[in-house]
Amino acid sequence: MKRKFVSVILTAAVVTGTLSAATVVSADSGEGKVINIYSWNDEFRQRLEAVYPEVESTSKDGTVTTLKDGTEIHWVINPNQDGVYQQKLDEALMNQADAADDDKVDIFLSETDYVNKYTDKDADVAIPLKDLGIDPDKDLADQYDFTKTTASDTDGVQRGSTWQCCPGTLVYRRDIAKDVFGTDDPEAVGEKLKDWDTTKATAEELKAKGYYTFSSYADTFRLYGNSIESSWVEPGSTTIKVDQKIMDWISDSKEWLDAGYLNKTVKGQWNDDWNKAMSSDSKVFAFLFPAWGIDFTLKPNWDGEDGAWAVTNPPQEYNWGGSYIHVATGTDNTEHAKDIILALTGNKDNLLKISKDYADFTNTKSGMQEAASDDAFASDFLGGQNPFEYFAPVAENIKIAPLSPYDQGCVELIQNAFSDYFQGNVEFDKAKSNFETAIMERYPEITEVQWPE
Repeated sequence: MKRKFVSVILTAAVVTGTLSAATVVSADSGEGKVINIYSWNDEFRQRLEAVYPEVESTSKDGTVTTLKDGTEIHWVINPNQDGVYQQKLDEALMNQADAADDDKVDIFLSETDYVNKYTDKDADVAIPLKDLGIDPDKDLADQYDFTKTTASDTDGVQRGSTWQCCPGTLVYRRDIAKDVFGTDDPEAVGEKLKDWDTTKATAEELKAKGYYTFSSYADTFRLYGNSIESSWVEPGSTTIKVDQKIMDWISDSKEWLDAGYLNKTVKGQWNDDWNKAMSSDSKVFAFLFPAWGIDFTLKPNWDGEDGAWAVTNPPQEYNWGGSYIHVATGTDNTEHAKDIILALTGNKDNLLKISKDYADFTNTKSGMQEAASDDAFASDFLGGQNPFEYFAPVAENIKIAPLSPYDQGCVELIQNAFSDYFQGNVEFDKAKSNFETAIMERYPEITEVQWPE
């Protein structure tokens, strides 16, 4: 199986309710003494420390978590951008068969943009949950269905699980809403942004008062990209097909930037200018974020008082992200891994605690329905508003876009290529050719890019 995976990677991957208390894994169970967990940030470590009852302590630098039985979790972190995380993970998985027990990958995380690369049944690098003794139909029955489907291979075998569900909302500045609309009430503001045509008219109102609707054209990408009708690359194909929804994003983004609804100095996301657009000095009215975006991105970049932001409905329902936990084939820590997955993704009480502590929208349908009407889930950062009231309805209606192993590269590189076009630095056709060049450099096995007529 390992040799088959090497081939897949080198060709860029051709592709309920509350459970009983977590089972304590004995130090004499034959399990390894080191659990290597691969991820791209410390989000999963924070969640595990918050709810996993077997955690004893974590080192000051956050690289090692010690469990009560003496087992050490070693956190192997590499950045997600530009495919670095996948490259490092792939290298480790290719060496899995020959690695010493303490060096093996035991657990690894993936994102929705590339999850099916690692759940691929032919690659066979993620152990089916049923082979770990987890029954998805019973133990994970309360999860949102689309998250279970996303973590499954083409035969419907679930090979991962997530604590997250990532419905997107619109997060807006209350002071700007009051200045422009005369109210900061979420329901009233939501009416001003209920669909794209209405939002465009609202963008004119904001512009007249000196404000930008969103910081960047990249902010709206996920709404369009989440509604594509076919995957970027069909299974077994080496052709990238650019969906018409992506072309709509390109034309709309150019129109919005030229009209002054977006800040021309903010080029994309995950950069300093984008972070500063979330500060109190910014003239940006709103961001399009799922729950993790508020806690992990907006909150750290806000330099004002709590209560300045609020949540309302987006112009279009969407999902952004989701971190999936997989157990690596060849691990010597199957019992620990099973225990962690059940505690982090199947225990309703644990997930509700994560939602309270981190405002994370977690993956039990009944739990999130409860949270939506429970004042205990109100957010201090959002001025006492309960954001789950807006997240929950979106989650119920999410239809995940068709996925491919190439999604992360396509999503990143098409935005990079057309950023120059939006800024007036290259012509439209040049941006297209730049994308074709970049995507084939990232994935040498890609032979063609097809654009809609």
